[in-house]
Amino acid sequence: MTDADATALPADGERTPVPHRAICRLARRRVLWLAASAPLMMGASMTADAATPTGASLLTAPLSLAGSWRGSAPGDVLAVLGRMRAACLDGIRLVSDRQPTALRVQDVASGPPHVWLHTDAPGTAIVAVDVGARDWINLSYQFGHELGHVMANSWMWGDAPRNPCQWLEEAVVEAFSLRGLGRLAEGWAVAPPFPHNNAYAAPIRAYRRNLLEQDLAEARAQGADAGLGGWYAAQAGFLATHGTVIAARPAVPAVLELLEADETAVADIGALNRWPERSHLPLGTYLARWRESCAELGLAGLLPGELARLLKPGR
Repeated sequence: MTDADATALPADGERTPVPHRAICRLARRRVLWLAASAPLMMGASMTADAATPTGASLLTAPLSLAGSWRGSAPGDVLAVLGRMRAACLDGIRLVSDRQPTALRVQDVASGPPHVWLHTDAPGTAIVAVDVGARDWINLSYQFGHELGHVMANSWMWGDAPRNPCQWLEEAVVEAFSLRGLGRLAEGWAVAPPFPHNNAYAAPIRAYRRNLLEQDLAEARAQGADAGLGGWYAAQAGFLATHGTVIAARPAVPAVLELLEADETAVADIGALNRWPERSHLPLGTYLARWRESCAELGLAGLLPGELARLLKPGR
């Protein structure tokens, strides 16, 4: 993505630019399907049997690249992706039975970042990003968001986003990426992946701060800062038909606070969407299923429990 392209966002998704680069947060993510030789039925036909073998995890799955990367050296790209993945996942219990055995990151010439749903390599999660040469901040941010979707078990064929609760997954994985950016900056300042590059931690922090400040401003404008319950009650109809990160922005600061307060809340993301209906459920039912899924995996269920307390949904 060039500097000019980065500001060309849809009208409902415009963000205020920051000095480093324009913010690459788009109004709509794409989740694309790639059918291989034999078609698969959509739905729950591909289960954990095609996913994680014993011992594999999202943190240790081999990383590979596809695409041109527009002047960025592949080794450098892999170094940054590895740092961001570690920033997001180090110390987190990864116990989902739907983790990929490999992770491929593809550079695309244009369009929003997305997870590519496919049938040709059932154990491989494929993430697409759109960044310019050596734009490590946008790369980390985009990859972190899509990595959150993979952690939330949204990477296999049939895992298409579904309303009315897709907005909540978007809020969770956006907060997941912001948490990762903060930890990435901390590590970069002390031990950068490139020689004499410690100072690059400052623009990473500025980029993250700008994103969060805009989310906080949106939360204030919609009343979410006074309580997510009232905000959700007022916005439920809109959210039920707008499962985008832009619609979810007012909830992101509250979710981020939960993730940064307790690592067990981050682990709970791995229990999302392990049931056939996925996000195609009323919010109260969705959160209840999430807590049940956490219990099945031996997780605390802190994040869905706290979100239920904050959002106050009915069944």
